[in-house]
Amino acid sequence: MTGFRQARPTGPARTATARIHVGLADLPESTDVLVIGLGITGAGVALDAASRGLDVVAVDAEDVAFGTSRWSSKLVHGGLRYLAKGQLDVAHESAVERGILMQTTAPHLVHALPMVMPLTPDVSRSQAALAGAGIRAGDLLRLVARTRRETLPRPRRIGVTETLTLAPVVRRQGLRGAILSWDGQLEDDVRLVLAVARTAAAHGAHVHTRVRVSEPTGDGAVLTDSRTGESRSIRARTVVNATGVWAGHLVPEIRLRPSRGTHLVLRKDTLPGVRCAVMAPVPGTSNRFVFALPQPDQTFYVGLTDEAVDGEIPDVPVPPEADIDFLLGVINSVLQQDVRRDQVVGAYAGLRPLLDTGTTTADLSRKHAVLVSDQGVVTVVGGKLTTYRQMAEDAVDRAVATTGLDAAPCHTRTLPLLGAASREELAALAAPARLVRRFGTEAAAVLDDAVTVTGLDAEELVAPIAPTLPATLAELVFAITHEGAVTVEDLLDRRTRIGLVPEDRELARPAAERALSLVSERQGFAG
Repeated sequence: MTGFRQARPTGPARTATARIHVGLADLPESTDVLVIGLGITGAGVALDAASRGLDVVAVDAEDVAFGTSRWSSKLVHGGLRYLAKGQLDVAHESAVERGILMQTTAPHLVHALPMVMPLTPDVSRSQAALAGAGIRAGDLLRLVARTRRETLPRPRRIGVTETLTLAPVVRRQGLRGAILSWDGQLEDDVRLVLAVARTAAAHGAHVHTRVRVSEPTGDGAVLTDSRTGESRSIRARTVVNATGVWAGHLVPEIRLRPSRGTHLVLRKDTLPGVRCAVMAPVPGTSNRFVFALPQPDQTFYVGLTDEAVDGEIPDVPVPPEADIDFLLGVINSVLQQDVRRDQVVGAYAGLRPLLDTGTTTADLSRKHAVLVSDQGVVTVVGGKLTTYRQMAEDAVDRAVATTGLDAAPCHTRTLPLLGAASREELAALAAPARLVRRFGTEAAAVLDDAVTVTGLDAEELVAPIAPTLPATLAELVFAITHEGAVTVEDLLDRRTRIGLVPEDRELARPAAERALSLVSERQGFAG
């Protein structure tokens, strides 16, 4: 089989070759590693294996980030909750991986987010002391993980005036100030998955969507084009199942107990003047919070729940009204004026793929597991978005050890994703700010690609697609030419997150349809 590859080119050449494809076309008949699933874990496995010099085929039955990966809180967090529960290994791993993401892997996609926990009359002084001790312990984790102070500032107690400056919506009666801490926040979770998947492609991986897998064994599987129905077999030295909550569908001995995490979507003016995340303690608990998280697209996400889910796994989970009521009730406990149900403009839910150990989902460990089936399929399951890189490393290590593949050691700890650069370098780029936030150093290439493909001028391509929607035609075009988007839903529900608000989806639909038409007309693009 293959030996170690030479280093891949960087810069525009990598952008040109780093494409996600659709369907069976151009897939090889054999490979070293077949990865099933293109959520954050599967994309991470594909990158880890390809960067070690292995031949990789990575496929998904639907689209990149179709499942749980796109339903997160958009946080890269340091594991404070796990520390409070005594899961020191999970907390340490989270802190380490957060630092790698923020300082090496994806500094263009992750920034520091200030988080304020108001000390209202509902928070006793003993609870405040406990929370403060937890925040300080979290900062110690940051130190142990070697995350620089300029990356994540020091947490501290702040007074009433500073609290209301950061979050003027906080309830003022009896307010004693707040605890200010910091964590990592993603520009968007799907943008991270896409960056990982395209970086894997830049290292030679074949990354294809709309390819369904059946009959997986340790040495291959049957691949079926989800659009045409065409099927054929592929041989592989090892097969990695990274399908998340659907892992048991491919490997029946995998037993999961999914947990539903629901978020609400609010307009920015629902919480006017807020410049941070706002934390509200869940009554009757010592280490659970509901967060109001500011987003770069002029919205807030409020979340999240932790509820066991039984029965069939839906493609798109639907948040129940009980979850919405719960989240509103908790966040309103710290606000001067309640958020009303009619101010909730969208809601989404994701299912965490937790291993079934017979306990409640809230008590299940978020530590990942790598399992090998009787058929030889390697399954990686559990964990969370922040720790995807370590999950991928462990999965590839297990696959290599099991099969004797000739692979280099893992080096994804020091491997930047496409577009990554220091914040100083990003600030100096001569490109539209939105594109820099979402594509980093690839921003100029994104715009150049759109100009070349559509024949339109740059000014039109970087203008907001609607007065209230900051997304641009340039990024929609790039999503089609480089990121595997072939439908309006791909563009609005995943490549951008416009679809989280139904009203905005309809407003953006004409722009998405136009982008698809422009690429098809100018390139004869057929997916």
